[in-house]
Amino acid sequence: MSNHHVCPWWLAYTFDNQLRRLIHNPGKILSAYVKEGMTVIDIGCGMGFFTLGLAELVGDTGMVIAVDLQQQMLDIMVKRATGKGLAHRIIPHRANPTAIGVTTPVDFGLAFWMIHEVPVPALLFKEVAAILKPAAKLLYAEPAFHVPAGKYNDILAVAEKTGLSMNMSLAIRFSRAALLENKTRGCFSGYPHSSAPTAS
Repeated sequence: MSNHHVCPWWLAYTFDNQLRRLIHNPGKILSAYVKEGMTVIDIGCGMGFFTLGLAELVGDTGMVIAVDLQQQMLDIMVKRATGKGLAHRIIPHRANPTAIGVTTPVDFGLAFWMIHEVPVPALLFKEVAAILKPAAKLLYAEPAFHVPAGKYNDILAVAEKTGLSMNMSLAIRFSRAALLENKTRGCFSGYPHSSAPTAS
């Protein structure tokens, strides 16, 4: 990951608010894929708009790994999670400019409106494919007003080359979105299953 194209943390307030919940309700979007007890990853979690919804869905037996490049984003996310009594279900993890840096196997991944900011999407997809359990899903979405169809399709083609195959297209407002499935087998077996990332 690189922070060269990343939205500054203060600008996130413009699209992380109560009004957005009327358009992108985390529970409605994610409940079909995330169940209690799962370990999931929110890549580019920002201030926690989807992170908190994921934490509600995984329950006390699950875990959400919330990843972002900016410590300010993670700090605000943790504060919000604490206020809602969800912080114990969330592990904040600060990525570095070249990698996510998570090795914990996950049951589901979310990359919402952020991969277009990544200079080399193939590297990110490879890292995600390495931690997604076999047949696990990644929900990938881009803002339709910012990412044209051609670029979106190019990114999907990159994901396909890393072993993340199209499962289905998704209808999410103001978005181009797809559910990708990890078709690789045993790619995460070398990682320590008991380890979990910590905030840096």
